Amino acid sequence: MTEAAKPVGQTAGDALQHLFGRTKVVIGVVHLAPLPGAPRHDGEPVEDIYQRGLADARAYLAGGCDGVIVENHGDVPFSKPDDIGPETATHMAVVADRIRRELGRPIGINVLANAALPALAVASASGAGFIRVNQWANAYIANEGFVEGEAARAMRYRARLRANGVRIFADAHVKHGAHAIVADRPVEELVRDLAFFDADAVIATGQRTGHAADLGYIRLIKEASHLPTLVGSGVTPDNARDILGIVDGVIVASALKHDGVWWNMVDPERVKAFMAGLRP
Repeated sequence: MTEAAKPVGQTAGDALQHLFGRTKVVIGVVHLAPLPGAPRHDGEPVEDIYQRGLADARAYLAGGCDGVIVENHGDVPFSKPDDIGPETATHMAVVADRIRRELGRPIGINVLANAALPALAVASASGAGFIRVNQWANAYIANEGFVEGEAARAMRYRARLRANGVRIFADAHVKHGAHAIVADRPVEELVRDLAFFDADAVIATGQRTGHAADLGYIRLIKEASHLPTLVGSGVTPDNARDILGIVDGVIVASALKHDGVWWNMVDPERVKAFMAGLRP
């Protein structure tokens, strides 16, 4: 069955228009502090973790971003999906729910590393509109080891949760990994696999957090499928306009943090300046 011949499902249509009411979007990333159970969690009270997450979300949205992704980026080193304990999803659901209730804007969930099922559980519990999955189809070698695509398990789990309205934002040729396993297939084919496995949007990235992808590479991914495409790393005030001239949205964090460092808190003035440069 070809991509064009697939039956239309419940999540058909433009995911960005559905979630955000527009087709050019800017999404900020709420990098949560280390959560209980993670190696770097030093006993910080969970309320402090929640309040920091809320403060970052407020700064993004007050500055003009269209939504946020809540991510457990402080849980370094990341576990493989089946090694992630229930405590991670539980704490993420609480902070995500608080962000959605207070700010009333679209939110997404990314549980690292590649934990699509916990992300869907968090989204269902918190009312989030989408999840990000770094390896949706195929397989690659990541910092965590061999990582397989989660599409088959995740789509069945989403159906069991009756959460078919939660959209899937899937990375193509994701950062922090090597794709030698599927190197006999061009990147365009890997992107088409995401569409064939019912992803709702595609994310292009550079090689690591904060690394900018080449514009030609971004264009190649954008043109490989009919899906909305976003860039998920390396977006800065200097390149954002050029990137948005090619794709439908950007996911940004490091450039909007104090001193441009991902683990710092969001700098409200950087957010305002960034958005003013895009939407004067």
